[in-house]
Amino acid sequence: MNLLVAVPAAVGGAAFFGLTSALQHRATQQVRQRDALQPGLLVDLAQQRVWLLSLVANAFGVILQWVALTTGPLVLVQPLLVTGLLFGVLFSGSFDRVVLLGAGLCVAGLAAFLLVAQPTGDSQEMTLGAVLPLAIGLAAILAICLAVAAHRPGNTRALALAVAAGVLYGVSAGLAKLAAEELSQGILVMLTHWPIYAVAVCGPVGFLLSQNAFQAERALAPALAVITILDPLVGIGIGIMWLGEALRSGPGPIVGQVLALAALSGGVFVLSRRAPQAAAKEAECQR
Repeated sequence: MNLLVAVPAAVGGAAFFGLTSALQHRATQQVRQRDALQPGLLVDLAQQRVWLLSLVANAFGVILQWVALTTGPLVLVQPLLVTGLLFGVLFSGSFDRVVLLGAGLCVAGLAAFLLVAQPTGDSQEMTLGAVLPLAIGLAAILAICLAVAAHRPGNTRALALAVAAGVLYGVSAGLAKLAAEELSQGILVMLTHWPIYAVAVCGPVGFLLSQNAFQAERALAPALAVITILDPLVGIGIGIMWLGEALRSGPGPIVGQVLALAALSGGVFVLSRRAPQAAAKEAECQR
């Protein structure tokens, strides 16, 4: 363990992840509007240098994240990576004080929740009885989000798509734990079980929906906040409900978790109300 390496690597990784989101948001604003889940959006984006640059930034973020995780404890690295939301807001050019306050509340709330909750437990194989409720619940959430996105424009559409993307990212993270455990038993074991293939579907679909969410609203902050928050929380939820994990119990940790979630909710509320207004005002000033 080397905190002198882990902490700067985690913060650097968060900065690159924030830069990735800001660049992708900018790129999605430069191509024609696409309906949700249309792969043509990625084809359009692939012709944008800004979007290709975002992939390079993301690669640097992944490398620094790996360095941080291999040199420091997860309980420290994971909350630091959450600051990518704040970096994303700053790189997007939003210096509105209320927007920054909302982003700060989201980062502080999520980081505090991860520090206090500290989910523990060993992954285990999911039975068919566990897979079916997860699949049905996921399909229902996606259907509702896509229906809302199809009928409500602007910020509501962006938030609905962000919820769908965040849930898919979280599901991918939870299932990736199973795939990693199977890989430890050999690559053939992993390839002959379903989790790796579910990750191969959920991950790309979640990525496409995240690009749809970025394109749906001029303001980056609300969509990015929802995706950033739901990714780890859904992953933790899957771990608790289906993989035998547990959160810290007792009056102190429970109160801390509730307060952290309250801060998260407040931050999302502030961003969803203020960020679109700030973006519209900035657009008027640029005319």
